[in-house]
Amino acid sequence: MTRRLTRAATQFAILTVAVLVIIFLLDNRYRVLPPSIHNYMPTHHGDHVITDITVTTCSTISLFSGCALDPNKWDRIDKDLYLGKKWFLRGYIHVQRKKENMLTAEDKVVVDVKIGQLDPGAVGKRKGKRDGKWESRDAGIWLNRSKKPHASDSVEAITEVDVLFGADSVEPRPGWSIVQGTSLWLPVADQIEEARLTVRRGPPVKVNTPAPRVSKAGKFKIMQVADLHLSTGLGLCRHPVPDSFHGGKCDADPRTMEFIEKMLDQEKPDLVVLTGDQINGESSPDAQTAVFKFAAPFIERKIPYAAIFGNHDDEGSLSRSKLMELIQSLPYSLSEPGPSDIDGVGNYVIEVLAPLSSSHSAITLYLLDTHSYSPDEQQFRGYDWLKKSQIEWFTKTAEELKNSPSHVGYTHIHMDMAFIHIPLPEYRDKNNNIVGAWLERPTVPGFNSGFRDALVQQGVLAVSCGHDHANDYCMLSKTPSPRPKPALWMCYGGGVGFGGYGGYGGFIRRVRFFEIDTNEARITTYKRVEYNETEKRIDDQVIVDGGRVVEK
Repeated sequence: MTRRLTRAATQFAILTVAVLVIIFLLDNRYRVLPPSIHNYMPTHHGDHVITDITVTTCSTISLFSGCALDPNKWDRIDKDLYLGKKWFLRGYIHVQRKKENMLTAEDKVVVDVKIGQLDPGAVGKRKGKRDGKWESRDAGIWLNRSKKPHASDSVEAITEVDVLFGADSVEPRPGWSIVQGTSLWLPVADQIEEARLTVRRGPPVKVNTPAPRVSKAGKFKIMQVADLHLSTGLGLCRHPVPDSFHGGKCDADPRTMEFIEKMLDQEKPDLVVLTGDQINGESSPDAQTAVFKFAAPFIERKIPYAAIFGNHDDEGSLSRSKLMELIQSLPYSLSEPGPSDIDGVGNYVIEVLAPLSSSHSAITLYLLDTHSYSPDEQQFRGYDWLKKSQIEWFTKTAEELKNSPSHVGYTHIHMDMAFIHIPLPEYRDKNNNIVGAWLERPTVPGFNSGFRDALVQQGVLAVSCGHDHANDYCMLSKTPSPRPKPALWMCYGGGVGFGGYGGYGGFIRRVRFFEIDTNEARITTYKRVEYNETEKRIDDQVIVDGGRVVEK
């Protein structure tokens, strides 16, 4: 009896699975299920799909020319394809979107896009035969659209469209890819960074970024990237050493990013901290393109990264808030805008966890926004300063963390560091000992808001900045006389980007590293350079030992 029941149950289960598979296949091809059920099928995107793409160009001086299409049918991607460089001409990409459950029998879903002058489906060149699969649109766009009932559920269905600029543009977002072929064919597009169409297939892909953690051996390495100065397009090299690249012309961004990728592969950092001026605002009419360039190598290697802003980042097409929103949306980004009730965008904390599965913090990193230019040029010329609200936030946060369970329960010596863009006024004190090069006068705020003292009071061991490209020193700040003691190391990252200034007797681009040994409570720092002594650890020094700031 039991055997008979078991056999019947098995047969019923097999039959049920078979029926479900058949229903799934039928629905995938003919849509036999009602929307309320179909929407929960595993291939359903649950969002809009793209049904058409086109490009419009228009004259800004003609009353009879317009770039607008019917807003009830078309959505415009608000990026001028001429990047505002043609004062009499504008161009925009428009797309038609529809929710999947609103598709009619007459709607076609875009399942592929190509760019070029010739029909991708052309066969028999001499006879001019075509397969009829591709539809032509302006600017060299060719669409493959399908009316099949399951087209919107296909992994090939286009669900979003965007545009990037430049021959070196990259697409780091999961599920997205730049359309193969040439750039968009636009009239009168000379001396304009080429527009590259990029598309997403399927629903948005969420990548979970794990919290940074000290290795099993107790080690953690930070790579500081200061002043990338990336552009929309290849960028112009400023004061390059040497002035050629691979025996040819020096293009700023490809050369900069090749160096960054080399350092990532050789040094294998656990975290990258970008300390501002990632974007060269005046040469970035599409800041998104520049952001994607610096983020792509980190995402490809699955390395967490965190960014703060400098005085040039928001001089392009995006504000600080929009830039942070964009960077936050990318995989492996730990960047945050910070509390909305304090000054600046990008005041936040990163907790580096102890080894293995520990929930305790081993290292705390404070990142703060140093803003840009002085709000009071008459009284305090030069650059802005950290505000009272930021220093109060930092002090309160540091006190709370010290007394939190994640810190109190840590069995080793906890260590704190900070990262900013514009150096503190104390960076100008020539009475302090330095290790490294002081090649230019530090361009610090004219007003001292007291952040250096707040760092020392809270036990922060080191702070590192960017901004002054040709300075790469670490300076030991001490407690006041009569018995001065080491209190805080204040370092520069050294400029890395060829799109920013160099000079000063042949400054070579570089990056700084911090090697942290939590077993010994030790921090070692050094630099790597792009040219000449490329394999050497420059100015290799221990700045913290036994959890104390040391002078060695």
